[in-house]
Amino acid sequence: MRSFEWVDAKSVDEAASLLAATTANAPVIAKAGGMDVLDLMKEGIVQPTRVVNLKAIRSLGDVKLDNSGMQLGALVTLAQIERHAGIRSHYRALAEAAAHAATPQVRNAATIGGNLLQRPRCWYFRNEHFHRVADPDHSEHQHHAIFENQQTVMVHASTLATPLLAYDANVHLTLGKGSSRSVELKDFLLPPSMKRDRDTIIADGEILTHISVPPIHPTTRCAYHKQTERDSYDWPICDVAVVLQMNGDTVASAKIVLGWVAPVPRRAVDAEEILISRPLDDRSASEAAAAAVHGATPLAKNAYKVPVLETVIKRTILAAR
Repeated sequence: MRSFEWVDAKSVDEAASLLAATTANAPVIAKAGGMDVLDLMKEGIVQPTRVVNLKAIRSLGDVKLDNSGMQLGALVTLAQIERHAGIRSHYRALAEAAAHAATPQVRNAATIGGNLLQRPRCWYFRNEHFHRVADPDHSEHQHHAIFENQQTVMVHASTLATPLLAYDANVHLTLGKGSSRSVELKDFLLPPSMKRDRDTIIADGEILTHISVPPIHPTTRCAYHKQTERDSYDWPICDVAVVLQMNGDTVASAKIVLGWVAPVPRRAVDAEEILISRPLDDRSASEAAAAAVHGATPLAKNAYKVPVLETVIKRTILAAR
């Protein structure tokens, strides 16, 4: 790891000003919880000349929950999300995703902003050598994409993105000095690439300040499931978030989002349509799950993910009853 300058930013405006000074030869990066940033620095993937610490900016750590919805500051930790009574009550799929991410020690430090901005966990991406290779073959692709994998086989690493997309979340960015914008999360994430220094549309000097989520309808039901190879801490084979609005015993609207199976979390639109105006039962869940995996294009070593994903989708739909 190369030496670097450390700066504790006291305000969003100060942090934005410091980050705006970044150049290709003298990168300036932001640090929230530091879980991914430290790994990238140790692995030689990122070599900043200055690290801007955001942890002293208290406003970025606020949780606001009322009739207008929910607002989560970028520094809110996964442990806070997991334990927050209001989030567990109104946005249960998000709380479950946070509770099943990483380890308790990591969840106490990792932030929602960092989780959304983290880079791929692909072992080729995490090896500095392959960043110097023109076209890594990714032949060991057991955990890679089974959808939309023609351009890249890497999958986005954020588990919180899966339920947040199902809840129609928005990301709020600022350049400081009153310049800010709001972006739908579905438009914020980009397919992972070794040729970029980020996998989102965040610009140089911009800071992710908070994530907002619309209010939940009283008839909403939701569920989340993360499937791993082992019960202890592990990266997912896949994860699924289901958010349904009910009309009595039938489904009025549905959001089904699939994580870790495509370069960015994937909406299962065909599966959602199958559930509309039908009761939540074994038959409708099975048909929706089959539709969700239809058209998958697995690679030579990850075809096992297709039946695993189908089963997880079905179970998650039924868990939302």
